Amino acid sequence: MADPASYRPAAGSVPEVPGVYRFRDSTGRVIYVGKAKSLRSRLQSYFQDTASLHPRTQQMVRTATAVDWVTVSTEVEALQLEYNWIKEYDPRFNVRYRDDKSYPSLAVTLHEEYPRLQVMRGPKRKGARYFGPYAHAWAIRETLDLLLRVFPARTCSAGVFARAGQIGRPCLLGYIGKCSAPCVGRVSAEEHRRIVEDFCDFMSGQTGRYLRRLEKEMTAAADAMEYERAARLRDDIGALRRAIEKQAVVLPDGTDADVVAFAEDALEAAVQVFYVRGGRVRGQRGWVVEKVEDCDTGGLVEQFLSSVYLDAGGDSVPREVLVPALPPDADVVGELLSLVRGTRVEIRVPQRGDKRALLDTVARNAGQALALHKTRRASDLAARGRALQEIADGLGLDDAPLRIECYDVSNLQGTSVVASMVVFEDGLARKSEYRRYAIQGVEGQDDVASLYEVLRRRFRRYAESRAQDGVREAAAPIDEESGRPRRFAYPPNLVVVDGGPPQVAAAARALADCGVTDVGLCGLAKRLEEVWLPDRDRPVILSRTSEGLYLLQRVRDEAHRFAITYHRQRRSKAMTASVLDAVPGLGETRRTALLKHFGSLKRLRAARAEEIAAVPGFGPRIAAAVVAALDTPAGAAPTPAVNPITGEIVDDLERPGAPAVSGRTGP
Repeated sequence: MADPASYRPAAGSVPEVPGVYRFRDSTGRVIYVGKAKSLRSRLQSYFQDTASLHPRTQQMVRTATAVDWVTVSTEVEALQLEYNWIKEYDPRFNVRYRDDKSYPSLAVTLHEEYPRLQVMRGPKRKGARYFGPYAHAWAIRETLDLLLRVFPARTCSAGVFARAGQIGRPCLLGYIGKCSAPCVGRVSAEEHRRIVEDFCDFMSGQTGRYLRRLEKEMTAAADAMEYERAARLRDDIGALRRAIEKQAVVLPDGTDADVVAFAEDALEAAVQVFYVRGGRVRGQRGWVVEKVEDCDTGGLVEQFLSSVYLDAGGDSVPREVLVPALPPDADVVGELLSLVRGTRVEIRVPQRGDKRALLDTVARNAGQALALHKTRRASDLAARGRALQEIADGLGLDDAPLRIECYDVSNLQGTSVVASMVVFEDGLARKSEYRRYAIQGVEGQDDVASLYEVLRRRFRRYAESRAQDGVREAAAPIDEESGRPRRFAYPPNLVVVDGGPPQVAAAARALADCGVTDVGLCGLAKRLEEVWLPDRDRPVILSRTSEGLYLLQRVRDEAHRFAITYHRQRRSKAMTASVLDAVPGLGETRRTALLKHFGSLKRLRAARAEEIAAVPGFGPRIAAAVVAALDTPAGAAPTPAVNPITGEIVDDLERPGAPAVSGRTGP
């Protein structure tokens, strides 16, 4: 741990203007980003007596070894730059509004020719319209099932949609009236899009208009003695009303607003958001975050608004945000959100009435979420710290290994050899930094050689850049050529390999060849869960009840899971493509086009040469070669290859080999 006084800026060197500052650790990695109206006043607060600082802030200033800053013209620019830097550097001490699960939303893919209604998780995609998020996926499906009776839009995947068009027969939903079946031409693309747009209007809160229209149509059908149609319309009205009843009216004036509330203590804060559209609660979401600095509720509101809404984009920013306390720079935050939305955004603290009652309800939800989180994590925080310290003591490390990287190799009798790298920081998985490797320079089933190759690839660039520019420049987190974060230009505190002495020796040799001497190394053998160190004849035995051993097991098992998942993907892809690999002139692009056109290898086998020749990019000769290859029984001699240009027989020795299956690999 560094002494903050060792890197404290000289007196008078920090300007008294708005700006954004960065704290860096010993490798140059940015660990915290903040903004300030006055850089001098804010930075001075970090270098006072550390005993008076917030516990998380104490850990941050002692981990850092340097601080720098950039001045800006206005506070809005400071807020924007702070957000951009947090996204760019992903500092470990900044508040991250990430919960332990992905909340589902109802997405409408308006960018497609035939828009699809679907439950979607994860980041929002361009060209789709979202409703939600919802607490449970079943709530979306239940509501969607009711609305499809009135708005029979497409819900099937692209593959199902394409196959239905090929065979000329819709799926079950098309037969029972819950899909207008555009796949077989029952409605045109324009008619289907009108159905989808009506669905979006209904979900946006325009419910009364559709109910009144259906009621008029039902009355007209009854007057015309079309009783069956009137009965169907009556059932449609009932389905719409049941869907509306599931979303109770909380604001009678039809307000579109997000209601945000917090529950906090000295170390953590829980935030809950209710999404109100058209006066009805359309969704709910919650987070629990660690507090880095000792800030009040207004400070938490500012962090939340600038982090979540800038990340979500303009469509997700409402006209009104109801909060328990205004942020210190409410005008600045409101101006920035207005720029993102494109129209004015109002940040308010409701004082009375329905909006105040709703805010109190959201606050109760936040309090319950924080209490539940503390119950679940009370022992976990202590256990993680104890586990890291036990690993440091057992392996003889100078400090607790805050960053652990684990490597594992997976193959099937020497084929489809892959390796994985998983990362744990502060005892928790950092899945955004996982990497997988395709092993190509090792022959046969040689896990030791594969492990050596992976570690050599991992640390080679780090060692080369460190030798060229020094430790500080080697750790620069931004690649000058691409402008993107260079995540692996800094070393871990501990490398763990899955295996015993042979694997540990290979890993030690790879680190030594790269000139890396400041990284801890150990291996965890599966049979007796022994921990092996380099150049040691006997293993380190950790207690079976040790939190440190439990953490190492979790890291090792996660690396094994990640490696075998990648191996299965490559093996499946290789098995699918192997039948077509030997066809001359049939590269990766044409193989993909074939499988996409026919939908499966089974349909491709049943196709005639004329049908294959009709696929764009194919001709009679290549089509004949494909049919001949697919007709060859397993174990039989392969059909002689035909040159697609000259029509001559190609000798087996001249056949082009199958291209290697590529995947996302590490450095």
